[in-house]
Amino acid sequence: MSQTNGEGLQGASLAKDLFQDLHSQVDQTNGEDGERVVEEIESLCMNCHEDGTTRLLLTRIPFFREIVIMSFSCEHCGFHNNEIQSAGEIQPKGIKYALRVEKESDLQRQVVKSDNCVFRLEDIDLEVPAGKGQYTNVEGVISGVRLDLESNQQARMEQMPEVGEKVAGVIKSLADMVEGKRFPFMISANDPSGNSWIEWTPGDAAGKWAKSEYDRTAQQNGMLGLGDDVPQPEQQQDHSTSAPDTEIRPEYHAEGLVGGEQPTGGQTSNNVDQDDIVENQVYSFPASCPGCTRPCATNMKMVNIPFFKQVVLMSTTCDDCGYRSNEVKTGGEVPEKGRRITLKVTTKEDLSRDILKSESAALSCPELQLQVEPGTMGGRFTTVEGILTNIRKDLRAQAFGLEDGDVATLPESDSMRSETKQSWAEFFNNLSAAIEGEKPFTLVLEDPLAGSYVQSFTAPEPDPAIETVEYVRSKEEEEDLGLADMKTEGYEA
Repeated sequence: MSQTNGEGLQGASLAKDLFQDLHSQVDQTNGEDGERVVEEIESLCMNCHEDGTTRLLLTRIPFFREIVIMSFSCEHCGFHNNEIQSAGEIQPKGIKYALRVEKESDLQRQVVKSDNCVFRLEDIDLEVPAGKGQYTNVEGVISGVRLDLESNQQARMEQMPEVGEKVAGVIKSLADMVEGKRFPFMISANDPSGNSWIEWTPGDAAGKWAKSEYDRTAQQNGMLGLGDDVPQPEQQQDHSTSAPDTEIRPEYHAEGLVGGEQPTGGQTSNNVDQDDIVENQVYSFPASCPGCTRPCATNMKMVNIPFFKQVVLMSTTCDDCGYRSNEVKTGGEVPEKGRRITLKVTTKEDLSRDILKSESAALSCPELQLQVEPGTMGGRFTTVEGILTNIRKDLRAQAFGLEDGDVATLPESDSMRSETKQSWAEFFNNLSAAIEGEKPFTLVLEDPLAGSYVQSFTAPEPDPAIETVEYVRSKEEEEDLGLADMKTEGYEA
């Protein structure tokens, strides 16, 4: 639910024309014009070297993006194969999903595994390396791994009995997972290209499903074919591939700001470290774009939130690829305890409260079946209404390609199960009612670093609508935040 690359109008229109959900494509096929939505291409069979047929289908997956489904079959030798490829661009950041499989319905959750994705079964420490792209479900991925291991098991038992026995144990564990005998267990998908996905459904409990984004390393960028090379002059003159125009307030442009002077050669200078950081002054310093790795400028502004602390607003815009991001960073020392803030939203005035959700905070609304894991949205400084509206907009766009101002009726999609679609319809109705102030709800911010904030209307006196509780961080939280191995005294030795 975080930001994505900006798209030009031409690119958005092309995607809308070419990539539609399966239901719409079936309607076109059954129409009067008899238009074919599956392209057939004669291609060479790599098994018998005769001519076979490759079929291509351009479609989109709800809550994900556009993909190309490819299927090859040869009538001469009977060989067949199928795989998927992402039809979208490489995402600005890498992505990692984790799912706790607890019941049989979880095995039916959809999974998109791109050719850059590493899939893991955490409980048995089994890793499926990057390879052929797949569009399947959790059961399909596990069954595929099981079949691959079983294919050479007999020869393995004859040639390497010790290894064969260990593999047999893994095969038995995989079979138990598919048959529901090893619930619960954890799976994860890690894709540096950001084009893989594990389905999320409304009502998932905390810790069941998680999504996190991360900046790629130089090695991962090289693997994806992304470099820090500067475009050639002829490429710079090609306005058809340039980034879309970005409307930014003049005071937030890099030119003329503290640290934003442009020396000869076009590189951004950095004198942020030479001066004290002053509140409400916009600073600029050079950075590398997470999307294309080319040089860009990051703007920074320190703001003081009354009755809380100083926070840093950061904004990055890349003129080469159009990448944009806005984040909020909290500073100061790491507190001894985490903080849980509970806000009871009962009036429209409560929706106008300022809210700061830090990167490390989890957000939940039990009455709305809403759960946002840490790292999913990054740091946000907005209002209660604003953060819920942003969540609704992101989910509707990912699921059905709808803008937030579109009608509430969700379009038909035969690629989504009817019970899942009904759950999403109910979820969006409850979320919209809460945004309009028609449904009271409770908003909970749980932050192990105590860096989140909800505006109090009675500060410095306690606000009856807000409950703040400090809690001791768990060992898992300490490890995730890197605090377990942190040494602040005697580290010189």
